[in-house]
Amino acid sequence: MSPHKRILDHLKTAGPTSAAQLGEALETTKMAALHHLHALEEQGLVKREANPGSRGRPTLLWSLTNASLKFFPDAHAELAVSLISCLNETLGPEALDRLIKVRSRHQLQNYRQEITSTSSLREKLEALAAIRSREGYMAGVEKLEDRNSYLLVERHCPICIAATTCTGLCREELNVFRKLLGDKVEVRRTEHIVAGASRCAYEVSAIR
Repeated sequence: MSPHKRILDHLKTAGPTSAAQLGEALETTKMAALHHLHALEEQGLVKREANPGSRGRPTLLWSLTNASLKFFPDAHAELAVSLISCLNETLGPEALDRLIKVRSRHQLQNYRQEITSTSSLREKLEALAAIRSREGYMAGVEKLEDRNSYLLVERHCPICIAATTCTGLCREELNVFRKLLGDKVEVRRTEHIVAGASRCAYEVSAIR
């Protein structure tokens, strides 16, 4: 196990810890522990705060940030798949489809709060990519040779396991993009992670 992972595991178990305590627990020096802590801090995985209960010069305590959660087991995907299966079994596919449409409606409302309807197509796509990246999709916008066309690219799918079980999720996300960008814009999915591609890509063109 790498020193960084050992530190993350220790902080997860012990909670806020000083560099000296961490060095002792990992059988190394305080300076060595600080070296690794500073590297983890630069990655946004740990943070430091002064111990309010200490006398004199306050002791700095190190703890995990939310960004570090990706390094620990996460059962959200399995839970989502289980809930989808249970809903489909108990209430039927029509109820599942209604649930997905409600989710999409809320998603569209949230996106519209951040994307100005009078913005250019490029500006809308850049704003959408920023939102999707915040949601974990690692999104970006690429300009195509046609001056009226762009490619919205998503290099990761945080709901991939659930989407593989329930294809309606991907269908509705495409519909959300179409409704968000308006009737004068054509949106077509050209690459699909669920279908085996390395990314999801959407060709977006202004209708002339």
